[in-house]
Amino acid sequence: MTAVQHNLLAFDTSTDQMSVAVQRGADGQRFVHTGAGGAQSSATLIPTVQALLAQAGLGLGDLQAIVFGRGPGSFTGLRTACAVAQGLAWGAGVPVLPVDTLRAVAEAARQSQPAAHDARRVLALLDARMGEVYAAEYAFSPAAGWQALGDAAVLPPEALAAPPAGTLLAGHAAAVYDARLPAAVRALPRADVLPTAAALLDLAPALLAAGHAVPAEQALPLYIRDKVAQTTAERSAAGLPR
Repeated sequence: MTAVQHNLLAFDTSTDQMSVAVQRGADGQRFVHTGAGGAQSSATLIPTVQALLAQAGLGLGDLQAIVFGRGPGSFTGLRTACAVAQGLAWGAGVPVLPVDTLRAVAEAARQSQPAAHDARRVLALLDARMGEVYAAEYAFSPAAGWQALGDAAVLPPEALAAPPAGTLLAGHAAAVYDARLPAAVRALPRADVLPTAAALLDLAPALLAAGHAVPAEQALPLYIRDKVAQTTAERSAAGLPR
């Protein structure tokens, strides 16, 4: 989508999948790893980063930025991503580029489509647990890239408003909550994708050019749910497992 011109490290640990990639700007080659996310990523992310940098023949100081999925997503995964991004960037003196994970879902969905199908509008959904989904809508144009059509939200699947016909439903939450989706949302074409490091790398050039890179200390998570736990009584009332 955009000409390669940066040495970049990218990773996302917001879901049960850990996705890491290094891009070598000199030739555009990418070195990619996918593994188990969640709690495991706290132990495996840094060694994976070190191994990919070694494969690319780059050091942390050679990077133009460290790109990471800032959320929404797994609280444990987001804390891991922010801590690692902040620590590595601080030590190397390079900026960080926080990217919304739902935007990365939209880009991963666009990448997954056949060349003949140009995904221009996406409803991105991720499983927020506790019977809810994280949701955001995006529109794509070759000139402007992805534009958010509103703020990301956390809500029950039944509360999703139906976007225009032809919108691509993206993310793994659609399969998890299929029976609870409104009929008009359930009928949309789907791309069962997760936020990936490759999507982060493809989003990065435009975001860097727009000045979205920040100092290491601003590697902060995006939380859109204030309450992260429910009592047993609340979960029972909602029909959720205790």
